Amino acid sequence: MLHFLRFLFSRTFYWHLLLVFIGATLFITLTFYGLGWHTRQGKFIEVPDLTAKSISEAAILLEDRDLTYEVIDSARFNPNYLPFAVIEHLPKAGEQVKKDRKIYLTLNPANYNDVRIPDVIQVTRRSAESTLRAVGLDIGEITYLDNIGKDMVLQLRYDNAPIAPGEKLPKTSRLDLVLGNGKKPTQE
Repeated sequence: MLHFLRFLFSRTFYWHLLLVFIGATLFITLTFYGLGWHTRQGKFIEVPDLTAKSISEAAILLEDRDLTYEVIDSARFNPNYLPFAVIEHLPKAGEQVKKDRKIYLTLNPANYNDVRIPDVIQVTRRSAESTLRAVGLDIGEITYLDNIGKDMVLQLRYDNAPIAPGEKLPKTSRLDLVLGNGKKPTQE
């Protein structure tokens, strides 16, 4: 025990204690400054507005700011934008991000997706219109033929030509309906 007490009050002990204190202080200081440098603390880049820009224009804008990009979705067609233009991106324009941050782009596809024409032959006009609108088709002209089924769909037409249920058309295409007028066809 006496040997231990002598060591506690010796010059060697104080010297080692001073070295541990200096080493710990140096380690903590370098760690904090090193982390600040490594994480680029306080250095931000503003995300540019990429909306309505082509993918090549967006890539140039992002590369100039040391940002990267990834296309995550291109399923929703928006007629207000050119094909393959950016319709939205995350993070949003004006947000502050770090260097090399990945920006996720949603592009406008080249056209609407095709939809299958539902079978609405021999269905009432009201029911047929709601079914066609539900799949994304628009209703064009309504014409009537002599047929005992009043407002019953007799035929579908697209670009003035008959079209059969089950065929595919781009979403938002206009279909014309040929309906019965409730009159018995005259036989000549």
